[in-house]
Amino acid sequence: MNCTRREALAALAAAGNAAAAAKPWKPKLGILCRFSESNIEFARQEGFRSLQLGTDPTVLNPETVTDAALERVRNTVRKAGLYLSSIGETQNHIAADPGARAKANARFAKAIEMTGRLGVPYIATASGKIPEKPLQEQVDEIVRVYNERYFPVCQKYNVRILWEPWVGGPNVATGPVGFEALFKAFGGSPYVGLQYDPSHLQWQMICPVQAARDFVDRIYDVHLKDTEIFWPVLRRVGVQPLNRERWWRFRLPGHGIVDWKGFFTVLADAGYQGAMNIEHEDELYYPAYQGSDFTPQFKDGFRVAHQFLKQLVPA
Repeated sequence: MNCTRREALAALAAAGNAAAAAKPWKPKLGILCRFSESNIEFARQEGFRSLQLGTDPTVLNPETVTDAALERVRNTVRKAGLYLSSIGETQNHIAADPGARAKANARFAKAIEMTGRLGVPYIATASGKIPEKPLQEQVDEIVRVYNERYFPVCQKYNVRILWEPWVGGPNVATGPVGFEALFKAFGGSPYVGLQYDPSHLQWQMICPVQAARDFVDRIYDVHLKDTEIFWPVLRRVGVQPLNRERWWRFRLPGHGIVDWKGFFTVLADAGYQGAMNIEHEDELYYPAYQGSDFTPQFKDGFRVAHQFLKQLVPA
């Protein structure tokens, strides 16, 4: 096909503008774990760059945490040269029982404060849920509780609340329908976003690549976990088996059906700069912990996942 010189120059200019607009993709590859000096040292030795830590009954208990404990965590992470992207704390923020809700709200507000005092930008959780109510009523209650109980603390400590699409928890932020309802209700609030985990969408038969594309501007933290489907079982029993036969399980990245190339392309196109932490729930490498420290076989699982991911993620 012939083209004029003007058309050729226009095409070159358009390509140049697109290249100039492209953002560099420099995510921070890491792991999710319990806090211990041994686990942090393992992450450093293996060449990971980031972490997510969960609250725990001892060191990172938001209701009893001490300045000394926070300094211990900060120093350990800093000396390892790692980025602490988020703290995990799941509560049912809109529990139907008033006493349970008050307790959950008070603890989570303290967890936000603890996250901010650590200098961590995100706290990961579920949205909250009252299963017997219609979706919009649940969303309205979530918005009310967050505005009243959480956002003043988020503002004070510069922390954003992220929802992981975990179906098994007190959560309506489990996929695009929930995401859309929540973000519409919260408007342009700077205090909510997504901790995106494609594995949770994959077993629901929701395309995690398309969902990521639709909500990429709301993704601030990422979990890397895969989903394996037992297709012969699924074809026989369906997604709601009467005998509760297991038809799927979580696996390490690369050992399931998640389209990692497609997912990472979405993040790369968006110039995603945040953390991508391996959430290791692959039972083939269990048990996971001895006390608070990784077991040898659990470490092997992280190494296997790391080798796969290094083929797709820039160092």
